[in-house]
Amino acid sequence: MKKNFDICVVGGLGHVGLPLGIVFASKGFKVCLQDINKDSAEIVKKGSMPFVEYGAEPLLKEALEKGNLSISLSHESIAQSKHVIICLGTPIDEFMNPKTKQFLEFIDSTKQYLDPSQTIIIRSSVAPRTCEQVLRTLGKGDWKLCYCPERIVQGYAVKELEKLPQIVAGFSQEAVESASDLFKNVSSTIIKTTMDEAEMAKLFSNSWRYLQFAMANQFYMICEDLGINYDKVRFAMVDGYERASQIPSAGFAAGPCLLKDTMQISSIYNNGFLLGHSAMMINEGLPNYLVSKLRSKYDLKDKLVGILGMAFKANVDDIRDSLSFKLLKILKFHGAKVLCSDEFVSDPKFVTKEEVLDKCDIVIIGTPHDQYKNLKVKESCEVIDLWNVVL
Repeated sequence: MKKNFDICVVGGLGHVGLPLGIVFASKGFKVCLQDINKDSAEIVKKGSMPFVEYGAEPLLKEALEKGNLSISLSHESIAQSKHVIICLGTPIDEFMNPKTKQFLEFIDSTKQYLDPSQTIIIRSSVAPRTCEQVLRTLGKGDWKLCYCPERIVQGYAVKELEKLPQIVAGFSQEAVESASDLFKNVSSTIIKTTMDEAEMAKLFSNSWRYLQFAMANQFYMICEDLGINYDKVRFAMVDGYERASQIPSAGFAAGPCLLKDTMQISSIYNNGFLLGHSAMMINEGLPNYLVSKLRSKYDLKDKLVGILGMAFKANVDDIRDSLSFKLLKILKFHGAKVLCSDEFVSDPKFVTKEEVLDKCDIVIIGTPHDQYKNLKVKESCEVIDLWNVVL
């Protein structure tokens, strides 16, 4: 089949695929964004982003005007592309095991649109040896299959894609060189590894961040129970002392990646990743800890509690796996009335931050959006600010 596109990004309207496709299109490549999300497709066709991604919208509009960017809801567009980059979500199940079967079933259902002349690049976070299973699923042929994991911070992908080194692995030298030549257009540094090394490097990167957050949250709980200010302790630790500089502030470690990838490591290690499981208990237990501390001081049935920030991280509109919603459920379970607010997330049930500050007896900062810096809070209101963003 004639190759009308340089690149087809499968899952091209998601948080990973869309910024990547836009950046390649801005470099002059003919890019097709293939997805099944009709609502997002209509938004993108009009030159707007369906989610917060800083710096992306001007590039999107320019790419559409130049004809470098197309949107397709059909899998047939995959067959029309020289390079196919797969950016699908890779969730875990209720037992914290990766849904590898679901990913492989997609490969099996779309392989009729693939051929060995194409360079096929897996960009999703996958458990080790998953790419071997993809190769077996594709069947006979000299497939140019690569793994080039994404490592961007959501909301800042456009900026980071050109700054971060790109890991490239493949099952043949031809595949590695093809993927490397492609990514050299957006990244100045290419790191070539084996397939196993690349798959593990991605998971370890996310798990390392998750473990760091767990350490900070455990330190915070220890300090709180001893009546010590963790933020002042942390400042004393990191100020001018480089060896401690990576210790983060306390806060909700949430979202669709860090916990998931930590559990993917455990699943392929006979569930023996004890540090990972401990980190999960600490990070996922933080909302429970906060409510427990409040219940030791108040009858929550008599209190109106406000949560400022429902997105899973600062300055974005993504609520996937946000621990603010877990906090909401726990508060309600113990009888509290709760008002929620977010500067980026639209929800008819949410109220303004001004209403939260005016009406609530207790305010919890769920997400450290910039708009919450230096808030004026009435003296009668208790503020729980893990990130120390308000003061």
